[in-house]
This record gives sequence, structure tokens and C-alpha cells, in this order.
Amino acid sequence: MNLKDMNPAQIEDLIATVAARVAARLAENPLSAPSATTSGQTYCSSASGGVCGECGECVTKNPEAVRTILDAGADRIGAQSAGTVQGNLSPFIDHTLLKPNATDDQVEKLCREAREFGFASVCINSAYVPLAARLLSGSSVKVCTVVGFPLGAMSTDSKAFETRDAVGKGADEIDMVINVGKLKSGDYQYVMDDIRAVVTSAQGRCVKVILETASLTDEEKAAGCILSKAAGAHFVKTSTGFASGGATAEDIALMRRIVGSKMGVKASGGIKTTEDARRMIAAGASRIGASASVAIVKG
Repeated sequence: MNLKDMNPAQIEDLIATVAARVAARLAENPLSAPSATTSGQTYCSSASGGVCGECGECVTKNPEAVRTILDAGADRIGAQSAGTVQGNLSPFIDHTLLKPNATDDQVEKLCREAREFGFASVCINSAYVPLAARLLSGSSVKVCTVVGFPLGAMSTDSKAFETRDAVGKGADEIDMVINVGKLKSGDYQYVMDDIRAVVTSAQGRCVKVILETASLTDEEKAAGCILSKAAGAHFVKTSTGFASGGATAEDIALMRRIVGSKMGVKASGGIKTTEDARRMIAAGASRIGASASVAIVKG
């Protein structure tokens, strides 16, 4: 069943099931669990032989594991911060230029437009961070760059190095790509550690985790949101813009429902009109990534 065909109760059931599955993979019981588990499986006191069989019933059989992951940040019932925007859309927008053939002149134009219209940030590849930092110095516009872009499949150490390098050269915000393959493999510990390494390397700066939602099932989208929040990220984001699809209102609503009101949700990919942007904000987005930013704010 697709998200758009689910009623609220079915969506809540989906989130609860995924939260339990993530908890089962991550939870450890140091008092009674063996020092190592078979084939990387998780200890469960209710399971035969003490090894988690991924029955999906952690909520009733292993509530401590679920409580651990919820306490770490998977607030699936947080209030939705959706609404309508009557006025200026500019403060919601990351003015974006991530084409591999972008030139200095184009980045300079991007920064001039960001100053003129008061966008939240410019989002650029890291080679242009020093230029953008210089051009935007003294303004309210932040410098955002991408890490592990666009595939997300590079090593954790390389993502951490990219982040430290970008921060050292003037980046205010980091948009990192999740390791999609590891998420789809169910290697939740790897995914959470990967995100946490970038968060640590960002030294308190805003980190947005790109899930690449077009490549994920609804269950994988939910797991990505839970892990991002548990790892200390500040936003979850839909897309790189380089995949087969971009943001949808249904995905934004699901992401907002999972992360609650204390975390940001960025809609990115295929947003070209004022109506597109307003629809995403109404669904729960608190930031919009777009290259058509000027056209969006001009209506």
C-alpha cells in the first residue's frame, strides 16, 4: 500500500513497526546479553536462544529496547509544524546550485540573488565554499554545502573529513547523503554511526540528512528518519536532485510525523513553482531546496 492510500492509523502502525525493528537492531542489554551476538544479531530476552528473530513485536516483548531508541530521538508522535505561509517564502529556501559544471560566475550570481531576496542559504559544492563565504560575509544568508554527494556510498571517514574541511573553509550548514545501500541492507548501526560522525565533525553546525526518498520504501524512509534523529542530526531531507524522483507531499508528511516538531524537514527535488513550495510547507517542510528559487518567490 502506498503512503497516499494509508489512513492516519495505518501510518502510525507503520511507524511503530519500523521503530520497533530499528530498536531491535540497535538495542543491547549489557547486564544479560552475551559479549557478542551471532552473525551480528541483537540480543532479546524474549527470543529463543536470546537472539533477536526480528518478529516485529518489540513494543510488547522488548519495551526497554523501544524505549531506548525513542528516548534517543525517535519521537514518532511529535506535533506537526505544518501550516500555510501567507507572506514571503524566501526565508524557507536554500538557493541551490549543485551542477558539476557550475562556474565561478554562476556561484557569484547565486550569492547576489541570495542577498537580494533574503534566502536562508546558498547550497553549493564544497569547492565554492570559500568564495560563497567571502561574498556572503556580513549577511544573514548561510553557506550550505554537501557531503558524500550525490551517492552517499563513500566511507564514513571520508564524509567526516569532507565535513571538517568545509567547516574550516566557512560552511555554516552541511547536507549529507545517507548511505542508501546500508539503510536498505538493514545495517542500522552503520547508518547511525555514519550520520553521527558527520554531526560530530560539523562542530555544532546544522546537519541535514538526505534520505534519497525516491530510492526507498516507506519503511526505509521511516527508519532513515528515526536513525537521523537518534544520531543528532538537525534536519531530514528528501532528495539530492540526482535520483529518479524528488520531494512529495506524502513523504514530507511522513517525515514530519516521525521527527516531531523539534527537528527540521527539508523538501528538495523537483520544486519549481510557488505552488510546489507552499504545498511542501503545508505538508510539514521547514526548508525548501530549489534552484528555481527566484521564480518561486516571484510567483
